[in-house]
Amino acid sequence: MEKIFNNTQTAFALKSDTELDRAYFLFKLIDNQPLVRIGTAVTNFAIKAHLPVEGLIRATVFDHFCGGINENDCLSVVDKMFTKGVSSVLDYSVEGKEEEKQFDAALEMTLKTIDFAQEKLSIPFAVFKPTGFGRLDLYTKKGVNIAFTSEEQAEWNRVEARFDKVCQVAHDKNVALLIDGEESWMQDAADDLVAKMMRKYNKEKAIVFNTLQLYRWDRLDYLKKLHAQAKAEGFFIGMKLVRGAYMEKEIKRAEENGYPSPICASKEATDENYDAAVAYMIENLDIMAIFAGTHNELSSYKLMEQLEVKGILKSDDRIWFGQLYGMSDNISYNLAENGYNVAKYLPFGPVRDVMPYLIRRAEENTSVAGQTSRELTLIKTERDRRKGK
Repeated sequence: MEKIFNNTQTAFALKSDTELDRAYFLFKLIDNQPLVRIGTAVTNFAIKAHLPVEGLIRATVFDHFCGGINENDCLSVVDKMFTKGVSSVLDYSVEGKEEEKQFDAALEMTLKTIDFAQEKLSIPFAVFKPTGFGRLDLYTKKGVNIAFTSEEQAEWNRVEARFDKVCQVAHDKNVALLIDGEESWMQDAADDLVAKMMRKYNKEKAIVFNTLQLYRWDRLDYLKKLHAQAKAEGFFIGMKLVRGAYMEKEIKRAEENGYPSPICASKEATDENYDAAVAYMIENLDIMAIFAGTHNELSSYKLMEQLEVKGILKSDDRIWFGQLYGMSDNISYNLAENGYNVAKYLPFGPVRDVMPYLIRRAEENTSVAGQTSRELTLIKTERDRRKGK
């Protein structure tokens, strides 16, 4: 398999010299773990104290990792990326809300992004988080089969109605819908609800996609069980495959509550689990569709190789590669340049509301071995190339 991910000219073709310099400065900051911890604490304090820090945040970390403060703000970024064949997934990245009016607002925003996706070839998916439509504690209680009060049951009925509404609209408008994975302790209830939507709306093809976080050692077994159900009941499976984004929180909670960690014992075990899930889905592509969300070069090459071996077209619409905006441009743009389906998650939302997402991005970059140093090396290579060194 030809190695394509070191082509920095293609990777950073859309970045000006100034944008490249800013990205280098930002990743140098993120590479310093104590600085990230201090910066996170100071930022959280400043936002809670309503200090005027939005301008600084927007000019640095926000503009690097986000498309804008609203969906229209994102369109220039969407159009720019699509000139290089990279599509977008508009991701309303407001987290940690607890009120019904906020859940209804998230529903309306998701419906709006479905409209965008129907209208623009450059936006092939819509997306939402389960906790955007309901309280995390409610999912948790549902997942462990603790009886609801009558008020909680009514609340859960509203959560399910939001899921059904958005899945029906996505189905009717033929827009694939990604449903993100979250913490393990709420995921069982979300999985059951998404599977219910698949049974209802994935009769002809995969419209509704769940997410498997493969740093969890039980997820491949879950996929196999769902596959058996899909064959028996006649529905298609859409699945976004990722390694996961809540590792430290998962391990800490397991330790504090005295239960076995749901996380694989090592990074190598996680990588093996991820690649095994991809291979399983490729073997069962007759009723499956894959959104391979990965910043891992080796896993990307393995999937490319499997497509080649099996004679599957690079442009097959059942197979997409995905990365986050502001990260792994060397993977995204080189894949697109070589004819693969690629989409960047493009987060948006008010600066203050998106900060929990941005903090997770910074913490994830510091905790994933080699992630930030790879970004820095690639950016430095491109800066040197442009200077003729």
